[in-house]
Amino acid sequence: MNEIKIALMDDESLFIEGLSLLIERIPNCKVVYKNSDSSTLMDDFYSLPEIEIPDILLLDIQMEPISGLELVEKILPNFPKVKILILSSHYKSNMIGHMLKLGVSGFLPKVIDTETLKNAIQTVYQTGVYVSASDYQLLHQYLNNPNKKVSFDLKDQLTEREIEVIRLICEEYTNIEIAEQLFLSKRTVESHRQRILDKLGLKNTVGLVIYALANEIFVPKK
Repeated sequence: MNEIKIALMDDESLFIEGLSLLIERIPNCKVVYKNSDSSTLMDDFYSLPEIEIPDILLLDIQMEPISGLELVEKILPNFPKVKILILSSHYKSNMIGHMLKLGVSGFLPKVIDTETLKNAIQTVYQTGVYVSASDYQLLHQYLNNPNKKVSFDLKDQLTEREIEVIRLICEEYTNIEIAEQLFLSKRTVESHRQRILDKLGLKNTVGLVIYALANEIFVPKK
């Protein structure tokens, strides 16, 4: 695996320093950016050379003067290659659902252990999204709330093969692993993946996970 460049954004400096030490112990991970002032993050990112743009940004939600939510809405359109992992104490189904709909790659509670953090970072880097089993349950509850019901009517446009690919994506298989499972080439899987996104009008894997849950194409194990 290539070196994973990590950025940290939290208005608690001590928390950032402690998190940085933990991440530096994870193989192939390097903290390349740390900031406790949310008002300067966008300018900092714009000033970075392309090669130094982080792969993953770990971001808190409740910050001043600019909240994590506001930063998500600014970062993703301008830096689409940056995957965002929310790291927050506010860990509820409606928050997870809202963040994922915005295109965030994962949502982690601040009380997680190092192994979970390692798994989340590596999974997001390889597949673009990290949703734990408990997250799937919370997200499924969110999507099935009558007031939040997500409506999709394009399921019939998908082929059986495309549905197979979607399920494997939701199980966090990489393109190479999906290719091995389905006896296809990696390029064919990539083509399937892009065709699915185009058919459904989705931007990324996160939207695909939400679509799969809303249509019960993927039902997480309890």
